[in-house]
Amino acid sequence: MNLINLDIKMLRSLHTVAETGNITETARRLGRTQPAITLQLQRLDEICGSNLFRNDGRRMVLTPDGTLVLSYAKSILRLHDELLSRLASPDIEGQVILGTPDLYASFLLPSILALFRRAFPRVQVQLQCSLSTPLVHLVHKGEVDVALVTRMNDFSGGQIVRQEQLVWLTGDHSDAHMENPVPLALLPPGNIYRDHAIDALESAQHNWRIACVSESVSGLQAAVFSGMAVTVLGRSAKVPGLREIGTGTDFPALPKVDLLLYKAPGTKSAAANALHEYLAHYLGIEQEVGQPPEIRSVSS
Repeated sequence: MNLINLDIKMLRSLHTVAETGNITETARRLGRTQPAITLQLQRLDEICGSNLFRNDGRRMVLTPDGTLVLSYAKSILRLHDELLSRLASPDIEGQVILGTPDLYASFLLPSILALFRRAFPRVQVQLQCSLSTPLVHLVHKGEVDVALVTRMNDFSGGQIVRQEQLVWLTGDHSDAHMENPVPLALLPPGNIYRDHAIDALESAQHNWRIACVSESVSGLQAAVFSGMAVTVLGRSAKVPGLREIGTGTDFPALPKVDLLLYKAPGTKSAAANALHEYLAHYLGIEQEVGQPPEIRSVSS
């Protein structure tokens, strides 16, 4: 492999096609022409000596070699972008209020925020955990600078930065999913996770009852760990002690939900803008493999 011919634009095109599954959307996102993206992928195939994508219907999917190259490309892009952030904005400082449900604070954001702190050591991030609906109101009022939330049916605006696959979860040694009616641990009314869970069971004519209502993911986990209930969460929240219930007639497949990133209207805070851009970038990078960026020690 002639590594000297690899460049950042090629790797970013590879990553974006892996995420979008097609050349057209990749060109739109990267602000380039479709022929330019196609040429970059062809050149990357030549350098690697193998095809990195195959066609699956109308979607382009990675080959095994493509998956390998993407894993390295993600690391290279992360370090490249982090270096540019440090070089371009060494003096950005200030405080940013970041609002998000505790589900995402626990499972999606820690590694990204650690990288952000290294890139912007003079920015103080204040984390405010709450449900998505009140957070959207707060960010529109300017009381929260940046918000990462679950898209609800009545939400407008925001940038889709990720999709979470909803799954049925029970405890490792629990048989709660075998009970009739099935006991559920759910977020409060008005939450789309709850709505999808109930709608799926109703469509399957599967009896259910509420065993736990909690605004916090820790409350839902406690009910599931103890064997009291089944819950519905994003797959990223599947931790040791939880197991995914296979979908079928009793537990129908659940949809994906959109994660929206908001920024307070009219904000001129360089710190808030930096955090917003960082989250948008890294949440998009994570989407393809569903894993957070790797944290490595960096010598000072």
